[in-house]
Amino acid sequence: MQTPLSQERINTIDLVRGLVMVIMALDHTRDFFHADALLYSPTDLDKTTPLVFFTRWITHFCAPAFVFLAGTSAFISGSKKTTQALSRYLLTRGLWLVFLELVVLRAFLFFQLLL
Repeated sequence: MQTPLSQERINTIDLVRGLVMVIMALDHTRDFFHADALLYSPTDLDKTTPLVFFTRWITHFCAPAFVFLAGTSAFISGSKKTTQALSRYLLTRGLWLVFLELVVLRAFLFFQLLL
């Protein structure tokens, strides 16, 4: 049996990061499926509902939380690797994400490759 200190990943970080992604996904789908999304701002208190306002308001904390947790994960990963190994890992991961954005997501969203 593993002790919590010997685990490869910290489950709480993954759980909070997943929660942040779910909240952001709800807000992004609201932009596409909410009937009045293009007519008024979800933070306009005269026209919005409390639930729509809250989901939009809470998303202001999601991006900083996600970036903080990504940095925390990189720090924890860096404490187990050499500086060179960590730099190589983060660089290849960043390049992989750029590739996915420019090629895969662009192909699915806009039906075209690259720029």
